[in-house]
Amino acid sequence: MHMNSRRSEVTSIDGEAAFALMEPLTDLVIEAGAAILAINRAYLNVEHKPDGSPLTEADLAADRIILEGLTRIAPELPVLSEERLEGAKPPSTGSFFLVDPLDGTREFVAGRDEFTVNVALVTNGVPLMGIIGAPALGLVWRGLVGQGAERLATGAKSSPEPIRTRSLPTSGEPWVAAVSRSHGDSRTDAFIAARPRAIRTPLGSAVKFARVAEGQVDIYPRLAPTSEWDVAAGHALVTAAGGKVTDSQGVALRFGGGSAGFIVPEFIAWGDPSAAGGA
Repeated sequence: MHMNSRRSEVTSIDGEAAFALMEPLTDLVIEAGAAILAINRAYLNVEHKPDGSPLTEADLAADRIILEGLTRIAPELPVLSEERLEGAKPPSTGSFFLVDPLDGTREFVAGRDEFTVNVALVTNGVPLMGIIGAPALGLVWRGLVGQGAERLATGAKSSPEPIRTRSLPTSGEPWVAAVSRSHGDSRTDAFIAARPRAIRTPLGSAVKFARVAEGQVDIYPRLAPTSEWDVAAGHALVTAAGGKVTDSQGVALRFGGGSAGFIVPEFIAWGDPSAAGGA
């Protein structure tokens, strides 16, 4: 974790304190998104990390803006960013930020619009607040567990719109499953195939969580490993909007607890929490 020489004592942020951070964090996500959009994708220099995932100047620009902003907004809290993992050691208690400065780099490089900036606040292993900005779509989704979720447009002075997940379709009606455009896997395919009348909606990045949170999608399964920073903001958003995120057995996920490589082995985001259970 990028502890960046911050205070050694454990700090825990509750819902009230998190609420006070919502607006400055939203502004920070929008600022990072604007920096990504300012980069000409036609002339990108694409490098690759050891795991084969792409890395661009857009990832690094957004990461720098977010880290500087978090240091200013909440200097007492540690930050774990995808782009700053050297020497990272996860905390087991307290609050910290989980950041993916550019989720969906493959989508960004390919010229598509479904890439996001993800910032989550995790307290005692549970995502408490999540902000997902989709700069090319001009949207931000944000949620605080226990206080609801909302969507706002970034290009105009518009009021935030409350959002909620929807109930699972009744018998005979199709239900919609968000699937990754870039990362397919056999377990997820089998899970969806076992659900009759399922409609697959290919989407990129954390936009999949956002579509669950706003009631356009019923379920988003990912039964293959991914990373904590890919999941935490969406986890908080879906939960705040009335849904639930579990593993395939219906067990709650934990973040920052020391899993090797910050890996989330699997998850399912359920729009209707009553549907969550052993998959």
